[in-house]
Formats: sequence, structure tokens, C-alpha cells
Amino acid sequence: MGVEGYLPCEIDPVDNLEVALNRAARCDTLCVIDDANLHPVLAREIEQQKTFDAGICSEVSCFRCTVGSEPVRVVYSPVGELSDFDDVRRYAEAAGQAMRRALKAGAKFPLLVLPAPTERFSAAPLVALLGALHELYVPLQLREDVPAKRQRYAKIGLLHPDGAQRGQDLLRQVQSLEAGRFVARDIGGGDPERMAPPRVAEYVLQAFAGGPVKVTVVDDPRVFERDYPLFQAVNRAAGTVERHRGRIVFLEYRPPKPARKTVVLVGKGVTYDTGGADIKAGGVMAGMSRDKCGAAAVAGFMKVVEQRQPQDVHAIGVLCMVRNSVGEECYVSDEMVTSRAGVRVRVGNTDAEGRMAMADALCQMKERVLSEGLPDPHLYTVATLTGHAVLAVGNSAIVMDNGPARAANHGPELQRAGEVVGDPFEISVLRREDFDFHRGKCYGEDVLQANNLPSSRTPRGHQGPAAFLMLATGLDKCGLSSAHPIKYSHLDIAGSAGDVPDTPTGSPILALAQAHLQ
Repeated sequence: MGVEGYLPCEIDPVDNLEVALNRAARCDTLCVIDDANLHPVLAREIEQQKTFDAGICSEVSCFRCTVGSEPVRVVYSPVGELSDFDDVRRYAEAAGQAMRRALKAGAKFPLLVLPAPTERFSAAPLVALLGALHELYVPLQLREDVPAKRQRYAKIGLLHPDGAQRGQDLLRQVQSLEAGRFVARDIGGGDPERMAPPRVAEYVLQAFAGGPVKVTVVDDPRVFERDYPLFQAVNRAAGTVERHRGRIVFLEYRPPKPARKTVVLVGKGVTYDTGGADIKAGGVMAGMSRDKCGAAAVAGFMKVVEQRQPQDVHAIGVLCMVRNSVGEECYVSDEMVTSRAGVRVRVGNTDAEGRMAMADALCQMKERVLSEGLPDPHLYTVATLTGHAVLAVGNSAIVMDNGPARAANHGPELQRAGEVVGDPFEISVLRREDFDFHRGKCYGEDVLQANNLPSSRTPRGHQGPAAFLMLATGLDKCGLSSAHPIKYSHLDIAGSAGDVPDTPTGSPILALAQAHLQ
């Protein structure tokens, strides 16, 4: 499928408003989110509406306006007055609301009038268009099951304040990003059967077929037992059901020129989380099909890499796809499992399966970095890991750096990159208490996987898992004072990934692309 296939509809940049309204295929609705630099007739009409209804400045409105020879519907979704604490997401929200209101109004061919970039928000046009496309996304299963509903619009027009050529340039940039977010939404939003591990692998193989990203799928339980023992502990129960058996999917892009840096992303892909033996009770299991959004975002980032084909960035993605099922074969608390790194791990809570699923693949990536001497490597884990993260920062993502990554100023740089494109991060600091919490408590164990309380009831509940991942993989021995320091960052996206019933966001694809692929 070409890059256009990863857009929710065709996008048609136009030179100016007159062209959009006077050609044969005429736009029937103007979606306006900022009244600066507008066509004089449209600007005058909006000002008149403001004198009639002051609410137009703060709520989405729809009214009739005559621009040129024929009347046209106008949907006005104002960004509004921006305070010191607002960010560029206001443009995405306004554009999404405009699309939603246009659909309700019966629009067939809307024209999105993009805002002009500002000194504070230079990426406002980009973020607005991404917000509109997010609103128009149609879930994979609806597209497959009801083809007549595969698009909410067949086509939208696009008016850039600086003309059609700038619109075309912006569209090329958006196409690569939206391809990644589209893949991430498809995987992250699929239900537990449509996106069970084997079917995720099938989807990824098809999505990357014929391109520069090599895909390798590991599906042999004997390999899991030998090379990924922590992953296999989680997979044990689901492995008894063929359609639920785990998969580890590797995606790798090698640049045409010598690599300047190496970006390695390991994603949590828990296709459904029952909690396992420590079962999620009291109605909190609903929505756990979204526990694969970390792996979905990794696949999405690699799709952006495929589209942009950076000349000197080596990128590797690993999707750890597993279902945390409950049954006679499920792993249980008190089990002692030796990780790929030779670390003896005592299970404390089977509902802390995400860290188990990722640890051995992360260890393997550490081994590759050291054995192959990969240039300027940075390892990441990306996961919807803890409810504590949601309590701590709401709908933002969190970045936690080890010593080498913190010394490289990674957290603030990723945060700044996210601010530009509306993919915000908060920074949390790992401290010795996080490692002490997970060190073995009994003679014969090296690491305690988790306590038996929810993360939301555990002090420093979102930092601890990053410490566990370092201890279980040997990354704790790759710090600043070691012979081989390796940058490692854990990204908890539990708050930013998008929960049911909302559309998956694809976070943190935009921030990572801004940080590594510019």
C-alpha cells in the first residue's frame, strides 16, 4: 500500500479560496480555526457573527456565508486566546472539532483553512492538519467489516496560508507521520482477536512488505524458552491457544550511509491483559486491549523511518506481542525465572507482565550494541506500563533516563521536541530508591519483579519498572562509570496512548520523529 493509503482520505491542496469555491468539484464547507490572514469576505463575516453571538469565540459554530458567487457553509472552531500554559495541541483540538462539526452538518467535501505559523507555535499548520486527520481515522475492523464506511470523507481540501506549494510541502511531511500513526492506531486499537499476536505479525509483514525495513518474526516456543524466558513466562498460558500464541517481531532499517546514531525501540505489546493469576477484578479489565500501544507506537515509528529513509540513522524496533491470559498454564507469583541476562527474577505480581515481556528483548538489543559496536546507541522501552503514570501526569507521556542518557540531556531535548509537535512529555528522575525497591529480598533471588499492590498504590510506582528493566537486563552495569556506557530511556505512555473509547493517539511517534528523524 502506498503512503496515500495510510491517510483517512485524499487531501487536495488549493491555491486560494476562490479556486476552492469556483471549480467544478466545489468545496461545500470551510473549516476555520484561526481568523488571522483570512479572505476579507470570510474575515468580515466572522467578525459580524462575533457581534451577534459572543459565544462564537469559545465554542464551535456553524453558519452560512457568501464567498464569491455562491453561499457556503462555514464551521468556525476557534483556537481561542492562548495562555502561558496552553500548547500547540490547541490547534489539533480545534481542527479535530471542526471536522467533527462539519460531519454533523452534512458536509461532503470540506476545506480545512490552516492557521498561519506563529513565533510561539511554528508548527501550528502541521499540528492542525494532524489533528484533523486524527479525527477522520476509521478503525481497522470497521474498514474491513463494513467497506462502505471505510472513509468518513472521500476527500478534503487544504488551504495553506502561504499557498498551494507550501500546502504540498506540508502534506509530504504529514504523510510520513500519519502513515506511522495510522499503523499505530490499527494495531493499538484492534480488539483482542483481530490483533492477537499472530495477526499483529501478519499485519506488520504486510505493512512493511517490499520496503527498506526488514521484518523478522520469532514464533517458536522453544526459542522463547531458551532466549526470552521472561517473555515465555507470560506467554505460557496463551501459548496453549494457537491463535493467541506470542510473537516477537523485529524491524530493522539500515541507512545507505554510515550511521551517525542508532535508535533502538522495544515496545510492550500485551494484546490483552487479564492480569493473569493476579486477575483484574471489579470491572477494571475493560480496555486492556490497549495494553499493546507501546509496541504499536514502535511499529508506527518504524513506518515513519520507512517513509523518510534517513541517510545516517540506524533504527531497530522490537514488538513484544503477548497475551497475559489466565488458566492452568499461567505463571504465578513466587515463581523464580532466570532472565536472558542470567538474573534470577522472583515474580511478585502477574499483572506486572509488561516489564517481563520486554526485558529479554531489551537485553538482546544491549548485547547487539556491545558486540557490533553500533554507533551512538540509544535504547528505549515504550509501554503503557503503569496506572501510576496516569495519576502522576494525566494524559502526557513520561520519560525516565539512565545516567548516560541524562548526561546527554536527552529528557529535556525529547520534551522540547514533543512540545513543537504537540506530543508532550514530563520528565521523571530515577533514584536509588527505585533500584532498592526491586533488589532481591530473599537469599537466592537477584531481583523482585513487583510488589503485590497496583502501581497506583505504590510510591514511585512509575519509576520502579524502569529500574527493574535495567536490573533484569544488566543495563544497570552500563552506566556513566562503566567501560561501556549505553543510553537508555524508559517511556511510560499509559496516559498519552489513548484509552477506550478514544482513538489511539500514536504517542510518542511525533516526539520521537521530531527528535531523531529531522
